[in-house]
Amino acid sequence: MLSIVRFYLRQCAALLYFRPSFIIPTMRKFIFLGVLVLAGILVILSFSELKGIAETLQKADLRYLALAFLLQGLWFFGVALALRSLYGLMNLEEGLPHLALLATAVNFINIVAPSVGVGGFAALIDDARRRGHSHGRVVAAAALYVFLDYITFIIVLALGLMILFRHNTLSGATIIPTFILLATVIFAGWLLYTGARSPSALGSTLARIAARINKLLRRDYFHEERAYLFAVEISDGLSILREEYPRLLIPMLYLGLNRVVQILILMMAFLSFDVAFTGGTLIGGYAIGYLVAIVSPTPSGVGFVEGAFPVVLASLGVPLSQGIIVTLTFRAVTFWFPLGLGAITFRFLSRND
Repeated sequence: MLSIVRFYLRQCAALLYFRPSFIIPTMRKFIFLGVLVLAGILVILSFSELKGIAETLQKADLRYLALAFLLQGLWFFGVALALRSLYGLMNLEEGLPHLALLATAVNFINIVAPSVGVGGFAALIDDARRRGHSHGRVVAAAALYVFLDYITFIIVLALGLMILFRHNTLSGATIIPTFILLATVIFAGWLLYTGARSPSALGSTLARIAARINKLLRRDYFHEERAYLFAVEISDGLSILREEYPRLLIPMLYLGLNRVVQILILMMAFLSFDVAFTGGTLIGGYAIGYLVAIVSPTPSGVGFVEGAFPVVLASLGVPLSQGIIVTLTFRAVTFWFPLGLGAITFRFLSRND
């Protein structure tokens, strides 16, 4: 498995640093195979959870369960709208259907290929190459998407922490991951600001990051000198923000609505099994559950979310047994369904290469 990850990461590095000739068609097939193998490993390791989910969903009220899946479809549409808005900000023209497919494929890659998000960015760059878009502007749009998405979550997280505080259940296990998230978002915001103001400063920063990654992995995956060229490309897109930053409110609105949609999906999970809940239960449970998914070492918190989410719900007054059922249903809709759909769209986009 480690060799597959390293090979995949090498391909991602090649895409990120503009060496498309290195990615010959045969290698693309190996990348596709490697990603599917990683997906298969994830499914096998999560077999007991999937079995529990299947048994749980058989007892759900199908009306609310169907609404949950419809809401998840609406979430995909919201992602596409946010991406199209950011692409438009970068003066890139792209249709909603393609962006929706691309978003599900990128989500799939980021889950199964543990490359710290590099895999998803590389997939976006590869799509930009095929469709004639600027690599740097696409990465700028993607980076802004991730940053704004975390900003909207931090707002929800603040509400969730206040709810936990009112229930006297706020602990260090919640506060420490929150500070880790805040530090990450602040660093990302600083990188974006640096890129908008100074390509050379961003290039120096990316070169240092590349050097440290190479040292950590003991492989020359990233060429430091190419980081400067890449920084110029990204800064070309980010420089638009100097005058057009108010237009970021539109994609941020879409992403904020997507947070509401996910909370509504959690509500459908409660209603599917006639479990009592309050607004505080929904917001607090969602906030901490998503926080665990972000900071946990496994893909999207597999194993950690399923263990922590019911405990958080129990602290908010939901019986533990019912909290487990709600958690499995919520994860089926928001994690396993997008994962399966992403595998299909990834295959579709790969065939169209």
